[in-house]
Amino acid sequence: MRLFAAVLPPGSAIAELADEVAQLKALPGADRLRWTGHDGWHFTLAFYGEVPDDVLPELQERLARAAGRQKPYELRIAGGGRFDERVVWAGGEGELAVMGKLADSAEAAGRRAGVTADAHRTYRPYHPHLTLARNRSDQHLAPFAAGMDAFKGTPWTVRELALMRSHPPQPGIAGRQPHYEKLASWPLGH
Repeated sequence: MRLFAAVLPPGSAIAELADEVAQLKALPGADRLRWTGHDGWHFTLAFYGEVPDDVLPELQERLARAAGRQKPYELRIAGGGRFDERVVWAGGEGELAVMGKLADSAEAAGRRAGVTADAHRTYRPYHPHLTLARNRSDQHLAPFAAGMDAFKGTPWTVRELALMRSHPPQPGIAGRQPHYEKLASWPLGH
C-alpha cells in the first residue's frame, strides 16, 4: 500500500480554498495545468511510499503514540507559491512549529516501524503545503502563485493525525487523479 501521514482540513476550509482556486482557474493558461480535486487537498506530514501489509500494525501503533504526544494546534490555509514551474500550492499559517514537530514524529514512526529507507522520503525543512495544480507544459506559474498571496482562510484547530492510502489513477485515462482513502486517524493529545 502506498501510504502517508497527513492533516486533513475541515470542509469549511476546503470550501474557502475552492472559492479562491476558482479565481485561479479563470487566469490565462489555467487550462494547461492539471488541477487537483478538492478531495485530495491535505497537508502531508510524512510520506512512506509502498508499505508492506505486515508493517501496517506497527506503523499504526507508532502513529497513535505520536498523535498522543502532540497537543491540538491552530492552523489555517494561507498564502501560496510554486515549486519551480512544476507545482502551485497553498500554504499554512498558525502554529507551524507544532505542526513541524508532528511531521517529525510521523516520519520517525515510519522509520521505527520498518518503512524501508528507499521508500521513505524526507522533506527538510518541513514545508506545509497543499498541492493545487501540477504543470507538465511550458506554462509559467508565477501568476497563479501570486494569486494566492493575499489568501487567508479561517483558522481551525487540528485535532487528529490521519494515515492515508493513495490509490493511483487508472492508467490510460487522461486527467484522472489519485484517490485518497483515510485508513485510520488518531486524536492529538490523547
